[in-house]
Amino acid sequence: MAELGQIVEKIRSKNAGPFWLTVDVFCGTPEVFEKLCNGLPTGAVAAVFGAPEAEVLRFEIGALNVLKFSLPRPHVQGSRRDRDMHGASWGALLSELEVEL
Repeated sequence: MAELGQIVEKIRSKNAGPFWLTVDVFCGTPEVFEKLCNGLPTGAVAAVFGAPEAEVLRFEIGALNVLKFSLPRPHVQGSRRDRDMHGASWGALLSELEVEL
């Protein structure tokens, strides 16, 4: 097993509007992309973020070797309880996820 951040080229997170976050996993090669499509369940990603699996959207973009996950923000962007105004720190959480390929 290895951490996701050690397997892929880059993991980036950002706002997808004031109510949603998006996390992009840049796999780098078609081989890594295919392995992660089969070996990285949406439920594991949802668990990292403490979100219900049914609310996490998954997009597999083969032409770019990218997996994209979108989920509702726990608090509206800019609200008093929002701890990450730009959504940039969420990717760091996913980079530590242990995956088996």
